[in-house]
Amino acid sequence: MNIHQLSRSVRSSRVGASAPPASPRPMPGHTITSLSGRGKNQPEKNAQTKTRANKGFVQGQGRRNNKKAGAATNKRSPTPLTPRSLKGKNGRYTVGGERLSLLADDRSDKRSLRVKAAAGGAEGEKEGGGASNTLLLGGLFGLWYVFNIFFNIYNKQVLKVFTFPVTCTALQFVTGSLLAATLWLTGLHKKPKVTKEQLKTIFPLACIHTLGNLLTMVSLGKVAVSFTHTIKAMEPFFSVALSSIFLGDTASPLVLLSLLPIVGGVGLASATEASFNWAGFGAAMGSNLTFQSRNVLSKKFMGGGLASLDNINLFSVITIMSAVILTPFALAIEGFNFYPAKIAAMGLDPGFIMSRALFAGICFHSYQQVSFMILQRVSPVTHSIGNCVKRVVVICSSVVFFQTPVSLLNGIGTALALGGVFMYSQVKRLQGKKKEA
Repeated sequence: MNIHQLSRSVRSSRVGASAPPASPRPMPGHTITSLSGRGKNQPEKNAQTKTRANKGFVQGQGRRNNKKAGAATNKRSPTPLTPRSLKGKNGRYTVGGERLSLLADDRSDKRSLRVKAAAGGAEGEKEGGGASNTLLLGGLFGLWYVFNIFFNIYNKQVLKVFTFPVTCTALQFVTGSLLAATLWLTGLHKKPKVTKEQLKTIFPLACIHTLGNLLTMVSLGKVAVSFTHTIKAMEPFFSVALSSIFLGDTASPLVLLSLLPIVGGVGLASATEASFNWAGFGAAMGSNLTFQSRNVLSKKFMGGGLASLDNINLFSVITIMSAVILTPFALAIEGFNFYPAKIAAMGLDPGFIMSRALFAGICFHSYQQVSFMILQRVSPVTHSIGNCVKRVVVICSSVVFFQTPVSLLNGIGTALALGGVFMYSQVKRLQGKKKEA
């Protein structure tokens, strides 16, 4: 049956339904599932519908004296077709309740597909954002390592001959302050509006930051760079302890177990270090304590009264405050020694010392700034793990650059400490996965 025949059947069924007496109504739920061919429920002729209507047959009543007419009576008239019922897919048409149900199902399926597609798009967008954040974080870690390598090498070159660690530390804070002011004055970064309450909150962080960097400079001047950073591999120990005290974090037995090779390795490396002295060892251990205190307190306060300050402005304010705090102490303790005539009087090359010290100051501010940017994106423990990986890179670079002699036991102790750091990082990573699950 083509579409023209189907239309004529529609008109014929409507005429038959309007003729008196009324044709019997179909039972609810009875439908014609297909009009593409002649089905057993399809009327054979339009004349039969007219005959039933003229004879006044009513549903539920039959005339026993006319078998043929009675048979015709038992046949129900087709469900009237409407233009809406002619809508279908792939050439198939249905009418009645079944078709309406299918239409509802189709609409439900389409809505479901649209929801799934939207969800898939959102998930893909989220995954893309996660990949971008991972690449950004990886780039920040790379910059952190590169700036730290140059900072340590140039500082060691300066401190070996220009033995004024407080002056060098103050110079680095002043250099960082000038860099921060340049960003604000040129409009490369928006100048912050710092309140008195925020300055009160930042001041303790600035004091700890100042002390930690000063102790690092003292250690670098007293012992080899590789030994300083071997001692500073103890940072996970201080990170776990301080996170427990200030943030309420509880370390698992596996985490505590992973700290044992770190402590043992640092002890073995210290016992066999050729350049060992207590001043350098104590300064490095003190820098561990102060830096991890700064990291934990920064994480604690960055979401509080300092929420209006971004990471760049926060570190810039800390650097300026550190320069203000330390410069008077440097002048009082070591005097003003950083100028060409005085450096030349010491038998040193002013150009070499001043250029290396200036470049070390730039690297200092850069790697500290990147460190704060990383800290705002990760937990203090994760930051400490990245810091320990940085130790490996710095130790290897300094040993190669300065040709530092390393004994077998010293190498074993360093490897044991770094292996403990790796074990510690893996334990923390697995615990993080369990929490996410």
